[in-house]
Amino acid sequence: MTTPGTPPDPRVELSACRAEIEQLDQKLVALLAERVTLGRRTAHLKRAAGLPILDPQREAEVIRRAVEAARQHGLPLEAVREVFWHVVGLSRRAQEEIP
Repeated sequence: MTTPGTPPDPRVELSACRAEIEQLDQKLVALLAERVTLGRRTAHLKRAAGLPILDPQREAEVIRRAVEAARQHGLPLEAVREVFWHVVGLSRRAQEEIP
């Protein structure tokens, strides 16, 4: 128990921060799953249109937009670029799995 004027126990605040991070992690995973689902749908549409799965120009556009968003949020650009190359790769692999 804290008395008035006493700062809160940092361990309590740390626990709350970690709980919020865990919730965000779950949301991130759910968003990745949603992106993969859309990637699979995209694969069907590409095949129906006679287009290749691999579209380097489009992938580069996705990365550029992510880096610009990172810049606007004050995030490290190279780290975000790297994360998004992994996200794009995840989606591409999901598309390649579609017969």
